[in-house]
Formats: sequence, C-alpha cells, structure tokens
Amino acid sequence: MTARILIVEDEALVAMELRFVLEDLAHEVVRVVADARSARDVVRETEVDLALVDIHLSDGPSGVELGRALAEEGVTVIFMTANPGMVRDGVAGTIGVLSKPSDEHAVEKAVAFALGRRLGQPVEYAPPELQLFSA
Repeated sequence: MTARILIVEDEALVAMELRFVLEDLAHEVVRVVADARSARDVVRETEVDLALVDIHLSDGPSGVELGRALAEEGVTVIFMTANPGMVRDGVAGTIGVLSKPSDEHAVEKAVAFALGRRLGQPVEYAPPELQLFSA
C-alpha cells in the first residue's frame, strides 16, 4: 500500500534520511516540517495517512500534543524520538514510539505495521523496535 506520509522532524539530516527511506518504499512524503504549527497546516491542506512525529521540534517539546491532535484528525501517528521515556505512558489515539536512531528496516516494519492497523488488516505482531501504546 502506498501511503501519504508527513514527516515532523526538526533535524534536517534525520528528516532527509527518513524521506529517502519512505520514498524507496514507494510512499509519498507529502511534506517535511519542523514545527507543530506547520504540521497542523499540512493536515488542514492535504490528506495525510501517517505522520512520523519527533517530540522535540523547532518550537519546543510540542510533538506529544501535536501527535494527539493529529490522531484526533484521523491521522495515524508514530512518534520517533531519542528519548522514548517521554511518552512511556502512551498518548491517546497514537500507535507507539520508535527510538531514534532507527535503521531503515525498523522504519519499514513500523510503517507497515501502522498502515496495516489503519486499514484494519490483521497484524500479527508489532516489530520489536516499535514500543506500542495500549489501545
């Protein structure tokens, strides 16, 4: 399945690498943004299936609230952060957290898992790199 994916990441090299991985997997990266306001604008302007959201953005630690808001808008959300303990208790409506740095294979498996759940397809198990939040 090809998905429309939003990358919310303020580190340019990390964002560029994620974009390459996702495009190699035949997904459409709708935009790469570095702050919560820009991410909200993108979701208002275009259809987004999945958002990969860092917790610390260029406007501060706004990623947690952003993830919650995007999920309320119907976007499937995976957090990506070097500090997964910041969301250890989970965030309502979001899938889980992938620790950074993550390799290409971990991103591929986490995205496939999240998109499968979005489509209601049977998903046997989450990849070990993806810490799931309770539903």
